[in-house]
Amino acid sequence: MTETKVNSEKLIGAQIFLECLRKEGVDKIFGYPGGVILSIYEALYSCDFIKHYLVRHEQAAVHAAEGYARATGKVGVALVTSGPGATNTVTGIANAYYDGYPIVVFTGQVGSNQIGNDAFQEADIIGITRSCCKHNYLVKDVKELPRVIKEAFHIASTGKPGPVVVDMPKDVLCAKSSFEYPETIKLPGYNPNYNGHPKQISKALELLCEAERPLILAGGGIVASAAMNELKLLSEKLNVPVTNTLMAKGVFPEDNDFSLGMLGMHGNFWANHAISSCDVLFAIGTRFNDRITGCLKRFAKDAQIIHVDIDPCSINKNVKVDIPIIGDAKNVMTAMLEEFDSNNYEIHFDVKQSWREQIGEWKKKRPVFEHPSEKLSAITVIKKVYEYAKNSDPIICTEVGQHQMWAAQLMKFNKPRKFITSGGLGTMGFGFPAAIGAAVGTDNGLVINIAGDGSIQMNIQELATCVQYNLPVINIIINNGYLGMVRQWQEKLFNKHYSQTKISGPDFVKVAQAYGARGYRVTKEEEIIPVLQEAIECREPVFIDCVVEECEMVYPWVLAGDPLNKVILSNE
Repeated sequence: MTETKVNSEKLIGAQIFLECLRKEGVDKIFGYPGGVILSIYEALYSCDFIKHYLVRHEQAAVHAAEGYARATGKVGVALVTSGPGATNTVTGIANAYYDGYPIVVFTGQVGSNQIGNDAFQEADIIGITRSCCKHNYLVKDVKELPRVIKEAFHIASTGKPGPVVVDMPKDVLCAKSSFEYPETIKLPGYNPNYNGHPKQISKALELLCEAERPLILAGGGIVASAAMNELKLLSEKLNVPVTNTLMAKGVFPEDNDFSLGMLGMHGNFWANHAISSCDVLFAIGTRFNDRITGCLKRFAKDAQIIHVDIDPCSINKNVKVDIPIIGDAKNVMTAMLEEFDSNNYEIHFDVKQSWREQIGEWKKKRPVFEHPSEKLSAITVIKKVYEYAKNSDPIICTEVGQHQMWAAQLMKFNKPRKFITSGGLGTMGFGFPAAIGAAVGTDNGLVINIAGDGSIQMNIQELATCVQYNLPVINIIINNGYLGMVRQWQEKLFNKHYSQTKISGPDFVKVAQAYGARGYRVTKEEEIIPVLQEAIECREPVFIDCVVEECEMVYPWVLAGDPLNKVILSNE
């Protein structure tokens, strides 16, 4: 390992920690102080190269770091104390792990000589997070701190991105050492393969060219790889339509003729039928989670499956594939395009055209959006917000529930990193702090969080963070008085036994005002645009409480365990 000596003067661990962040280009972090990390906050007091954003709950610090990472493509950083501070981060760490976004979470720990003695505010965060992070470290010597931090950022941002946890005992942060930061790292057990095998790539290309009913399934790995242009070129050259997962919204332009939009449990009817009827499925950067496969035995049952993923553990894990390619999405598709251009591959455009015509017939069958009463429709609210805001190039964040699925269905994107939502873990309370991170990462560009009246209360305290730093995040609260998605399942699957899903909430307008933010209430369709316009123009944190119909349903809907082509389109 080569090291560069930066400072011969000895620094304490807390100062070394900040110098390491400087070396990694970190200038913004999200955190919450506590006893064992006070030495870091003392160093931060006079630090002029890092801006610290004080959240009001440690979970929100991690979600904000992830929102920052999603919006910018950089590694997000969270800093918390030991014990409950550390355990409060677990949901955020797991969320970033399942959706594959790079964050480094620094936790304080009791002194090294107290570990294992049930000391005050001690928690085994290494053991707790082992199953829900990409890697974790317990720093045992201040001299190890630079190497560990260098490795943490490298692991978080390479291969399949993900969270890394660094646990730092109090005595390590107070001990002195000279600061030497590694220029390079060597991790013998960690060598992601970025280039797919040439023979496998050739096989995949031949299969796609010969296919009569080919389909590309684009996953979130394309975002991490920045492979959007390669995906578009490959689709157009091979005349293959593209469907995407929830995590991949925007990786393929949704206004493109080849786009089928999102598939899955609440995905487009035609996308689900296409994947159920294709003869070759080219899946890139997806782990085939159950929300996009439905019944595994019936998933793409007539197709030969090509699967590209940089994570070898994702291949053949959920879906058995015919041509596995371990590699980076951008590199693999670049190799395919180069081979296609340099060889005389024959494309049966007439055959593939009939396939696209069949998809066009499926597109005519659309869900029926039913409004059970005269009350304001949640669907109308989300449509209006999208139509008004889309020309301002907003980042749309969501919480989790019905509103999330309506937003995913109704809002269209032509580039990635504009739709930020919790996929794999389905974390209520994610959207608002993630929107804070996105606002910080984009220097307060237009960020709108679509929330439910249940999920917004999970991290409602972060209004104080928004107000303190004047972050102009707009929260659109779809207030239907229920935990809407759970109520929907109860209506269809549990004989309308609405057990513990009707909820009461505060007056969200007064809550916003109490925190020093702006609050508005919308009950009629004609009120939506004037209120939204004022919210955007004021450049302040805003709650817009939209009181909507209680019993709207999300369609299309594939019931859990059903095949994707068994789609419910309406209450009928």
